[in-house]
Amino acid sequence: MPTIDCQAAHAAVGAAVQAAQEMGARINVAVVDASGGMAAFLRMPGAPLHSVEIALDKAYTAVSFGLATGEWSSALQQHSDAVREGIVRRPRFVAFGGGLPILHDGQRIGGIGVSGGSEQQDEVCARAGLAAIGVDVAPDPH
Repeated sequence: MPTIDCQAAHAAVGAAVQAAQEMGARINVAVVDASGGMAAFLRMPGAPLHSVEIALDKAYTAVSFGLATGEWSSALQQHSDAVREGIVRRPRFVAFGGGLPILHDGQRIGGIGVSGGSEQQDEVCARAGLAAIGVDVAPDPH
């Protein structure tokens, strides 16, 4: 199974942190490989402690389903009440912005998750991480 390598994972984390610094945000950023295992992580000084696990879970959710975490609200509208209410209660599932799948040549090779800023800031930082490593980036839904 193709997966993100450690150099790309670290470059993505670095670019996300750089974007956060430019916005004055303090974030946690995680990159996971294709199987959901952590490939790289960085917590900026002053970033919220609860956001450590949220960043990891955003990356995990994104790689698990191949869907940006910010797209879940609209994606769930086509499902039953049971699915809408049940899936958001699953451990490690995050349904708000800041997590993106990492795609290369149409294949899911990892996920990036950012937490600590606003949803929009987290999303911008995640996109900056992906842009820095030259992987496929889905259009910004905003």
